[in-house]
Amino acid sequence: MLLKVALQLASPPLKRRVERVCRGLDAEVQNLPGARVDVTTVARSCCDILLVQSDCIRPLAPESIRQLQQLPEAPWVVVFEENPEGAVTGKWIAAGAEAVLSPRLTDEDLTEALRSIFTRRRAFLAAALQQQPVPSLADFVSVSPAMQSFLDLVRRVVPSDASLLILGETGVGKEHLARAIHAASPRAAGPWVAVNCAALPDTLLESELFGYEEGAFTGAVRTHRGSFELAHRGTLFLDEIGDMPLHLQVKLLRALQERAIRRLGSERTISVDVRVMAATNRDVVADVEAGRFRRDLFFRLGVITLTVPPLRERREDIPLLIQNFMRHLRPRVNRPVTGITPEAVEALQQYDWPGNVRELMNVLERAMLLCPGNEITLHDLPYAIRCRPSQNPTTGTTSPTTTAPGSPAEWIHRTWEEVRRTELDRVERAYFTTLLHVTQGRVSEAARRAGITPRALFDKMRRHGLRKEHFRSPGPGTPRRRSSDSANPGDQAPAPGEPVRPHHP
Repeated sequence: MLLKVALQLASPPLKRRVERVCRGLDAEVQNLPGARVDVTTVARSCCDILLVQSDCIRPLAPESIRQLQQLPEAPWVVVFEENPEGAVTGKWIAAGAEAVLSPRLTDEDLTEALRSIFTRRRAFLAAALQQQPVPSLADFVSVSPAMQSFLDLVRRVVPSDASLLILGETGVGKEHLARAIHAASPRAAGPWVAVNCAALPDTLLESELFGYEEGAFTGAVRTHRGSFELAHRGTLFLDEIGDMPLHLQVKLLRALQERAIRRLGSERTISVDVRVMAATNRDVVADVEAGRFRRDLFFRLGVITLTVPPLRERREDIPLLIQNFMRHLRPRVNRPVTGITPEAVEALQQYDWPGNVRELMNVLERAMLLCPGNEITLHDLPYAIRCRPSQNPTTGTTSPTTTAPGSPAEWIHRTWEEVRRTELDRVERAYFTTLLHVTQGRVSEAARRAGITPRALFDKMRRHGLRKEHFRSPGPGTPRRRSSDSANPGDQAPAPGEPVRPHHP
């Protein structure tokens, strides 16, 4: 993290020495005006550490330090005291100072003292940002060959400092994967900062990423550091990067190329050392061809591209995931649910999981909360899952797991809302599956026939786990692509420098 250090030093020689040492320790330095500490001025500086001479903060030192510690940044106060004897130092520490230093320290001793303070402050700030349990690559349990190949690729890119683009459907665990890569990388000791590009309006997203100076716009009453500065020496994760507006894509590209940013309202460039990971569930290649995503940014972010396989393409992992999630959820639900019946496991394996791993975890949590005993049974699962047809491994024939979805005999056991939602989902999926077959996966044509926008159709396809490539007819002499092929790490987005080719039916 790039520390911001404010100086309130009356001695010009000391000020010059401290400035030089701080900049050598990778800190941004700001000299505060006036001869005395002013809490309002310190608040506007948005500093992490205040270095102050004792004469500049007396005689109201305890009160001033208390007010400073109530600021949003709660800056640490380091006092330069001419006579830092035991009793004097004790009074400053009791007043709330983090450390007391002598202005007569040699440059070497001053550097070591400030380095120690800066290291502790960075660790404190990183811990404040990292409030969730640290993920691990060991969390990705799998026996699927496709997932094993994918994880082998992930392990090879962990030590790299290159930008990373993670692609995959909603709920496959893109952010969890990114955090696990950060935790296993050489930057693990640095901060992890995540920004959802789809959750903020354009103007707020720009200030969130790059920060702003006091007075940059109406309401900017104090300096604000952006995510790039907060992630200094660590990792910045940009979720839903495909939804970033084009004008911000230009600014992001410049920051990645120059490894520097400029706050809103500032003419000063700030160097940052950040590894950027980005993720999206959109078809970025199609967005590039349609002009919705910059080609140069795609190549810059996609130095390494990882495509996470959807859960329906690795069904053999579902029993392992069930065990893992139930063990993880047991303390949260606070119920003695210790097992699951084979029939329930089979139904979970037959379901297509449009919401992927996240949906599986939510379904298990619901079942653990609602099941009457200590074992999840078939009837504890949502209706849409327990009514999926299952295949007899001996005969190869399919039969419904329970009463067919359209059976009125089953309706009497459900609420109107459950019947309406289930039947509507069934009809909607059948309708769009048929339409995509007829149009051979041409989304624009299918959307036109349905009377909706292509984006609305993409949303419905994601919801029902439909992929346009599954409906395309192969060309002469070309074998039809299998759904499992997309899980092959070799079948990734084009590498930087290769042309992005549109997919034609």
